[in-house]
Amino acid sequence: MKARLIPATQRVARAVMAWLLIGGLWAGLAHAQDAASAASAAPGAATAPIASEPAMSDDRLRVTEPFIELRTGPGRGFPVAQVVQRHEGIVIELRRTDWYRVRTDGGRVGWVARQQLAATLTASGERKTFRDILLDDYLSRRAQFGAGWGRFNAEPALKLWTSYRLSDTLSLEASLSQVQGTFSATDQWHVDLLSEPWSDQWCSPFVSIGVGRYKDVPNASLVGATTARANQSHAAAGLNFHLSERFIVRADYSLHTVFFSDTITTEFRAWSIGVGFFF
Repeated sequence: MKARLIPATQRVARAVMAWLLIGGLWAGLAHAQDAASAASAAPGAATAPIASEPAMSDDRLRVTEPFIELRTGPGRGFPVAQVVQRHEGIVIELRRTDWYRVRTDGGRVGWVARQQLAATLTASGERKTFRDILLDDYLSRRAQFGAGWGRFNAEPALKLWTSYRLSDTLSLEASLSQVQGTFSATDQWHVDLLSEPWSDQWCSPFVSIGVGRYKDVPNASLVGATTARANQSHAAAGLNFHLSERFIVRADYSLHTVFFSDTITTEFRAWSIGVGFFF
């Protein structure tokens, strides 16, 4: 049995490494873009309009302190290119950790620390809090990666998923999971259409339905056992909870219907809980 479980564990490890590599490449590309901008920018380069990326929030903020500083990049190592005076308006366009790229009413663009954004008011005259800024990020989320652990037909299972929001309430999601059974190891994947009617809530339920593939490989110690491959349908219901920053805790319960032949189908029930990262 161990001879069968070791390769299966290696496949899970490779899948986890691939997921981490995708996240690392994304962060590396973002860091390289910032570094290239900082290296090529003169002190006034932050005034150049940047229109290639969508705004993070459409809310216009008004500066209430004597001034806030605009830097050429997202960090204190970047020079201050200019300042925004009291009563001027700004709009948040992009976030990098605790730094925000803003555009002034006059079209100037620069990076502001989160602490300075606390010295602004919304159009309704209310102060822009850090919780508001986090909510802006949450409401504008598009892509998500996650990993979880659970049970598939009473056997331990690991799962990876990624999703992309097609609209405020509809997402396309792909999942890859592996089950370490007593007598076999199961690999499966499925693609789902996910509906999240209250996606603007911190605690948001969802349902999904989709199709995929199922592969069950028996242990080498079993005599006469053969690998089973089949199509499957998938339906799930679950709950997303915005934990903090860009992290979500997710729990779900799902039903897998595997079509081994035209006359033989088997249903498997599963649950999982995990953590996702959105941007």
